[in-house]
Amino acid sequence: MPGVASLEAVQYYAHPRNAFWPIMDELFDIDRNTSYERRIAAVKKLPLILWDTLQACHRPGSLDSAIDAGSVRANDFPGLLARQPQIRAIFFNGAASEKYFRQLVLPQLLSPHGMDLVRLPSTSPAHAGMRLEQKLAVWRQILNYLD
Repeated sequence: MPGVASLEAVQYYAHPRNAFWPIMDELFDIDRNTSYERRIAAVKKLPLILWDTLQACHRPGSLDSAIDAGSVRANDFPGLLARQPQIRAIFFNGAASEKYFRQLVLPQLLSPHGMDLVRLPSTSPAHAGMRLEQKLAVWRQILNYLD
C-alpha cells in the first residue's frame, strides 16, 4: 500500500528515498527524473503488471508493520490470473506484500499455474539494511522472466 508521502503526492513511490524509481531507471531506462505521468506511461509499455497485493487496508503512517490485520482486503488476483494466463511469476516488493499474498490470495487460487513467487527487497526507505546497489542486484532477476 502506498505510504503517507505517496498518498499526499497522489503518486506511487513518491518518497524521495524510495528506491523503486531508481531501480526502474536502471532496469528499464525509465527516467526517474521525468514527470510521474511519463514514468507511468513507460511502465505501461513494459511486459509486466504493477499491482498492490492489497486493495484496501487501514494503516496509520507508512510502516507495513502498522497495518491493521483486520482491515486488509486483497486485490482480485484470481480474476487477474484468469485474464492474464501468460503470467509466469509474481514478484513482491518486500515481505509484507508477500505475506498478505500468501495469506489472502494463495488459498483462493485453484492452481498457482506453476508460477514463481519471488520476494524482492522492499524499495521503501524503511528497509535501510540494504543499499540501492544491493537491492538493484536482487531486482535484476525480473529480467530473466521477460521475453
